[in-house]
Parts: sequence; structure tokens; C-alpha cells
Amino acid sequence: MEVNLTPELEAKLDKLSAETGRAKSELVEDVVAGYLEELSHVREMLDSRYDEIKSGKVKPVDGEAVFENLRQKSNAKRTSSMGDVASE
Repeated sequence: MEVNLTPELEAKLDKLSAETGRAKSELVEDVVAGYLEELSHVREMLDSRYDEIKSGKVKPVDGEAVFENLRQKSNAKRTSSMGDVASE
């Protein structure tokens, strides 16, 4: 297998290889193994969440409603903190 890297990424890999004394191929293998492990974990979590929603155990939340709630809290906090500054 061949892996093509950008010059910047290749330079980082060269530097790390020199600093650690490990072969670049070993470093790339470790990175890919770690990435695949993390990806597997995320997929399992998403599958589990999907199953919980599908079964009705967990109710989905409207994303727009969540963002609107966060905006309101943020605005309230800003307004509150501006009042604190004005009273100083």
C-alpha cells in the first residue's frame, strides 16, 4: 500500500520519526490503528444511540430548538453581565 502525504504532513512525520527514533512506517501504522479503533468506537456508540431512539428509550431533540435555547441563554448572560459592568 502506498500513502500520499502533503509536504507539510510529511515534514511533521519526518520530525517525529527523528525525535522518537521510530521508523515512519511504524508511526503511520500506529496512527492508522488508533484512528480505526476510535472510528469503531464512534460507530458502536452511534449504532447504540440509534437503537435507543428506534426503541423509544430515548427521544430525539429538535436541533433548531436546542440552538435557539442556547442563543437565549447566551443573550441573557450577556445582558446580565453588561448590567454588572454598568453598575461598577
